[in-house]
Amino acid sequence: MIFKKIIPLSLLGRSIIIIFVPIIVLVIITSIIFYQTSWNIISKRLTQSVVADINVLVKLIDKNLEFEAMQIAKEDFKMKIKIEKYANINKTSYKKQRGILSNRLKQSLVNLGIPFAYDLSNINDGVKIILQLKKNKKYLLINVDKDRLYSETAFVFLLWMIFSSILLLFFSYFFMNKQIRPLKRLAIIAETFGRGLDAPELKSSGALEIKQTANAFNQMRTRIKRFLKQRTDMLAGVSHDLRTPLTRMKLQLSLLKDEKAKKELELDINEMTAMLDSYVSFVRSEAPEPIENINLNKLVKEIIKNIDLEKYNISFIEKNIVKTSGRPLQLKRAIQNIIDNSIRYSNKLNIEIFLNDEGCIIIIEDNGPGIPDKNHEDVFKPFFSLDPSRNKLKGESGLGLSITRDIIRAHGGEIKLSKSSYGGLKSLIQLPI
Repeated sequence: MIFKKIIPLSLLGRSIIIIFVPIIVLVIITSIIFYQTSWNIISKRLTQSVVADINVLVKLIDKNLEFEAMQIAKEDFKMKIKIEKYANINKTSYKKQRGILSNRLKQSLVNLGIPFAYDLSNINDGVKIILQLKKNKKYLLINVDKDRLYSETAFVFLLWMIFSSILLLFFSYFFMNKQIRPLKRLAIIAETFGRGLDAPELKSSGALEIKQTANAFNQMRTRIKRFLKQRTDMLAGVSHDLRTPLTRMKLQLSLLKDEKAKKELELDINEMTAMLDSYVSFVRSEAPEPIENINLNKLVKEIIKNIDLEKYNISFIEKNIVKTSGRPLQLKRAIQNIIDNSIRYSNKLNIEIFLNDEGCIIIIEDNGPGIPDKNHEDVFKPFFSLDPSRNKLKGESGLGLSITRDIIRAHGGEIKLSKSSYGGLKSLIQLPI
């Protein structure tokens, strides 16, 4: 679970981790090996060289050639020495030191065969060494320049490793980003096409697998567009062909004298007419329409002004000026379907429009009979009906809500149904800003 939280969501981020983590591991392992081998060898050679020079100085002092020893130490050995009568070899400043350099220095000093102490705590000021001389029981205080015991080779090597890793990471990012760019284009075009918008053909580029994916998407896009055109043409043709016999039936119906039979036939004809109107509306929703900036406040007001306000109690609350981009006629048709459905079964309607973090929100509530919770999803299915007889009386076809959701989803939005505070149905439409 922790791994899932810290791992990047993007393919580029994950690819960089796949490349960078092994590099980091390699740098760490290489550094440890270098520290344990090369640095160990270098420290051994440096400490042996320093102790050999100290041994020369000790021998000169034993021969009472103190002045010569100081001159050689300063000019040739990069050391500063002093001879003191008293010195505390166990001074607290000379604490036990750890590390490869300390161990190697200790091993080399032991070979002198005289008591000693050393301090590596502040190497920038040099390495302090105290030796107890055998001949005169005096103490030799030595300050060795850090360059004699400290090599920058290790740090140069580590810096080069870090620089190489950063450089490799940069080139890896550049290369992977170039390879993933076609996938990003595919995602954008697929999302656009999925919303029902006209998406351009995807250019085939990048690696072989990406080219194959692009070609497969283009073929799928062509097949879907062809299928949608065939469906639209078929519905338009059927709707047009059926209107003529319906018109004749209406004329013949007016000649009937049997009122009972006339009423039943009139209901059937009205139902068929409503269904044809829905088919035509559906066909129109599939037709191309330019994308525009839409003022949803103005759009809702245009729908409301065509409603008989004396018959229906309608309240419209505007908290913000709400704008989105899309196809105006389609969105107007979708919102009007919801409002028409509400006033068909109620006499009180509350419409609220505002902006929040989720986007543009339109809430439509009524005091009608509502829809059972278990059927909130079913009513969006084509030709679904809670009560077929009621639909016949109301002139419904069963396509209104289905068309509405298709239009809203094509604009990147969603519609949800719930129980209204007035006891009826609450419809919440969410659209992107």
